[in-house]
Amino acid sequence: MANNAKCIIDAKNIVKIYQNGSDELKVLDDVTLQVFEGDFTAILGPSGSGKSTLMNILGCLDLPTSGQYLLDGLDVLKASDNELSGIRNKKIGFVFQKFNLLPRLTALQNVMLPLLYRGISESEAMERAKQKLTLLGLEDRLTHRPNELSGGQQQRVAIARAIVGNPDIVLADEPTGNLDSKSSQDAMEIFKELNQQGNTIVIITHDIEVAEQVNKIFYIRDGKIYNDGGKGVG
Repeated sequence: MANNAKCIIDAKNIVKIYQNGSDELKVLDDVTLQVFEGDFTAILGPSGSGKSTLMNILGCLDLPTSGQYLLDGLDVLKASDNELSGIRNKKIGFVFQKFNLLPRLTALQNVMLPLLYRGISESEAMERAKQKLTLLGLEDRLTHRPNELSGGQQQRVAIARAIVGNPDIVLADEPTGNLDSKSSQDAMEIFKELNQQGNTIVIITHDIEVAEQVNKIFYIRDGKIYNDGGKGVG
């Protein structure tokens, strides 16, 4: 990351409270973090630490109860639903632990979807989806449905879908959680290559071996960020 890199994720004093009747559950407690263009970052924490809730907020899938979140300069809490939908489609690529591929669609059709939602023509969407799948070594799996693919292949389809629209940020929630060790490392190598090409990558994980491969780690426990800024800080 260059010293003059732009701050693309700027979260300040983020609190998330879930209300269950008269009971309150504070899942995020005064979380402050920054991610800059070109960062390769991990948010590392155990199950129940609040890291997936934080990812949902960073990805504009959910809103904080209080605090401020600027995404590439936009105040997310003041954005309309339409603006948030546009942000999710154009600025952020999501990679989920369970892949979230549509079972009735082929690999190619799954990767085309984000582009079709943007109003891009079917022929252009198909060409761009083919390029990304070929880049990830799946040129011979274009017409296969998810149940005809291995876990590692499904993850690569999910990564292709996340990057097909050339988003500013890739958010990956436990992207190696359902993979064997070789497929996990293959996925991490893909993220490293994407980062070297200029993509900003944020990986949410409980796996220290995954986190040790990035350039900056945020540690989260009981909804609080404890340290950030460098590997081995703790």
